[in-house]
Order: sequence, then C-alpha cells, then structure tokens
Amino acid sequence: MSETDPTVERVLAPGTRVEVCDAFEGDWHRGYVVEGADEVGYRVRRSSDDTALPRVLPPDSVRREHRSSMWWI
Repeated sequence: MSETDPTVERVLAPGTRVEVCDAFEGDWHRGYVVEGADEVGYRVRRSSDDTALPRVLPPDSVRREHRSSMWWI
C-alpha cells in the first residue's frame, strides 16, 4: 500500500497537534492535542487551557493539524 492510499488507517500518536470537527456545523477547529487512542477513537485536550474533552471522539472527527505555509513571516 502506498503512503497516499486513503484506505490506510493512520493512528495519531499522543502529543500530536490535531483539529477537531464540530459536530453541529462540520467546521474544523485547531488547538487540540491527542491524549491517547483506542479502538473507539481519540481522547484529546485543548491546548489553550490544557482541559481534556469529556468524551472520546471518533477517528473521522480528528485529523492532523494543517499548517498554513507562511514563508514570508
């Protein structure tokens, strides 16, 4: 399988900066870090105040944080 194959399941390691999908509007929000993962999903915490979210999030609601390329700064 290739690295770009969308069927390859990727596990996000603890400490990985991620974005979380808002279940109400479907928007992605930055500022979260993976605490751990299991067969159900991911436990994450907010970076701003170090508070863990109260529930496990399904894998399709968590993705690696996308960084914008701001080479001019």
